[in-house]
Amino acid sequence: MEKICSEFRTPGKKGPQQAIGQVLIEALPYIRKFEGKTFVIKYGGAAMKDEVLKNTFAQNITLLRKVGINVVLVHGGGDAITKTSARLGLETTFVHGRRVTDRDTIDIIQMTLAGKVNQDIVRLISDHGGKAVGVSGLDADTIRAVPSPKAAQLGLVGDVAEINTSFIDLLCNAGLIPVIAPIGFDHESNIYNINADDAASAIALALKAEKLIYVSDVEGIRVGERILKTVCKSDAADFIENGVISGGMIPKVVSAYLTLDGGVRKVHLIDGKQIHSLLLEIFTDEGVGTQFVIDNEHSQKEQAS
Repeated sequence: MEKICSEFRTPGKKGPQQAIGQVLIEALPYIRKFEGKTFVIKYGGAAMKDEVLKNTFAQNITLLRKVGINVVLVHGGGDAITKTSARLGLETTFVHGRRVTDRDTIDIIQMTLAGKVNQDIVRLISDHGGKAVGVSGLDADTIRAVPSPKAAQLGLVGDVAEINTSFIDLLCNAGLIPVIAPIGFDHESNIYNINADDAASAIALALKAEKLIYVSDVEGIRVGERILKTVCKSDAADFIENGVISGGMIPKVVSAYLTLDGGVRKVHLIDGKQIHSLLLEIFTDEGVGTQFVIDNEHSQKEQAS
């Protein structure tokens, strides 16, 4: 048979194609609703370590930007900092989960977090067709900081005092994805290590973001064998009081509601170990993690209308 340039498709079941089509149709109202809005995404956990998860996350971020959503990415990198410290013979110490940061450690944080970790994320997004730019909190006064109240124990660990929103807006308006390393500085030029969750929350509040999304290794808020799809503020308070929400999850929940009280419309907690969890949470009715809302009425209005 003479070679032809046409292509053939093997006949098969229509189920998978129909399912894909249904997912795209389900996503459409969300895409329309969020076009032009700002999402702040905190990136951490296994999604930063596993090669497959890293690549799919970069694809997800690129897709969000391509459909018109302003994406601001704030990343962690604690494991990389610890490994670099060990290679350089510097001991790592934690107090209540926070890294004790002396001047040698802050140098390593700058080198690792604002250097290799940040640029690796930028490269991955670029590989998938996105236009990302690496930023540290030192660039253009992006993150002004003050010493933590626990500075006597923690050293050069800081809290966010001010965010330069005009610079971040400038990058977003140029069609870029800011990838922000959470380090900051004060008026005396001291450089501070800032918790990535706290930095993401402060940036979302300053930008009046539509959403703050935490990508971590946690599926969401678990109640027994089930994951809460949505939790309102009053129910969350009851869950904490009754011990359903406990331990390290309490500060995450409290932080989520402080962020909502400050004007961010929704906060999400999703599992970065699940492929495409970011897109599934944002663009499907069912979602995959837990969304935090002020009250049930607010939740009702947030369906894909």
